Amino acid sequence: MELVNSVTRLKLTQFFIISIFLTIFCSIQAESETPKELFKGFKSNPDPHISNFQPLLSDSTGNYSLSFLRVEKDQLTLGVIHVKSSMSIWVANLTRLARWDDPTTEVFFNGSLVLSDSRSGVFWSTHTDGDRVWLSNTSNLQVQKLDGGVTSPSVLWQSFHFPSDTLVENQNFTSAMTLVSSNGLYSMRLGSDFFGLYVRDEPGSGTGTGTGRIYFRHKALEAKADVIEAQGPIYAVLKSNGFFGMYQNESVPVDVESFNSFHQPVSGVRRIRVESDGNLKGYFWDGSSWVLDYQAIKETCELPSPCGPYGLCQPGKNCSCLDNTIDYTFGGCDPPKSQDSRNFCGAAAYDDHKKYKGLSRNGVELPNKELMDYQKMVSFQECQSACEGNCTCWGVVYTNTSGFCYVLDYPIQSLVGVGDESKMGFFKVREGVGKDRMEVGFWVGVGLLCGAILILGGVIGLGYHRYRNRKRGVSGYLEEDGVVVGPYKDLGSASFRSIELSER
Repeated sequence: MELVNSVTRLKLTQFFIISIFLTIFCSIQAESETPKELFKGFKSNPDPHISNFQPLLSDSTGNYSLSFLRVEKDQLTLGVIHVKSSMSIWVANLTRLARWDDPTTEVFFNGSLVLSDSRSGVFWSTHTDGDRVWLSNTSNLQVQKLDGGVTSPSVLWQSFHFPSDTLVENQNFTSAMTLVSSNGLYSMRLGSDFFGLYVRDEPGSGTGTGTGRIYFRHKALEAKADVIEAQGPIYAVLKSNGFFGMYQNESVPVDVESFNSFHQPVSGVRRIRVESDGNLKGYFWDGSSWVLDYQAIKETCELPSPCGPYGLCQPGKNCSCLDNTIDYTFGGCDPPKSQDSRNFCGAAAYDDHKKYKGLSRNGVELPNKELMDYQKMVSFQECQSACEGNCTCWGVVYTNTSGFCYVLDYPIQSLVGVGDESKMGFFKVREGVGKDRMEVGFWVGVGLLCGAILILGGVIGLGYHRYRNRKRGVSGYLEEDGVVVGPYKDLGSASFRSIELSER
């Protein structure tokens, strides 16, 4: 018996050793499956069992990977991912997304890195004639020509020249580049001596410049060096020591924005990103998470639309609505049906005054009025009349003390609530705002009332039916109003036919 136990223990020990070995082997094998470089002839299809991202190429440290990246549930794009956080650092600029569950969707390298499928064709390509695809340990994806050998290749294309929403440390950002938020609404660009944040041109705006409307501008202080136009455009760089600087030459910055941790040693990498709320934020990696380290816009109410369309942002308080009769709901103060971004121009749209209603509110101002044009007017009534007579105008904000009239030629977004009642606003609201909610509330109430009546009627009917059955009995044939009524199995008998005939 003791011999049997010894043999059993030996077998269990061997089993655990083999299991540990296989685990380590499979882990090493899995890591080795992600190549460190791609050559001509490479092809890969998305794995339908993967829910987040599927690595295709890894950098030498394993910190970054070129991957298939799921978008929503069934679509994909190509992206460079920070592996430990699953955060996208760069995303290919696709005009339309590929389908994850399409078996013909593939990425391949034939000198160009290409994403395509058999139905839609090419979604994205580097349009190069290179020898390999390589990913640096700073997340820079490159297509290289090995004319100088592996040690000194020439770079034909690199993702650092085509950033999406993020910059990493020591990545140059030039006036030819744009950072665009993941939702496509906000962007960052460089001007002649500043960097600015812009909101996308709305279809109903009166400008339609294509560059967007600026809502934040940080001008170079030029404390150390002057911006000289003849020396060419400025560029910006996020430094490893915690500074986001603007430069015009290689050494002296014309301006620097310091991160909170600029005076502390940080071992992890840094990045800066245009967020989906329109802010520009900086982070550093502490080994387990991204730590917020900088934000260009400090106050929530200074963001382009923190409370959504027709919202009112009051510092230190919750969002409310410009229209006091409407309760604030997440995302704004008007129902989807009234969020038509077209302006009020055109005979059919403008001459019919029922197409919009006027809304006036005191104690409001614009979050970015210092960046907006204004006209000097003698009264709020004159300012309001100028908007009412202009079909491209969505509203105005007026200050009695200065006489400044700010004309809003774009769909109304969030305004800032202030205690100064001399700051007044007039806004055009498409007919149906509030009314739709009242109608919805009315019909919901009617539906609930009808449902309650039906349930009550059913309960009363069921109780009455049970009472009659208990009184008369549930077996045999009963007579009711001269008609013989029997069990369900007899509904096809002469008694049921007599009911049909009596109703004709």
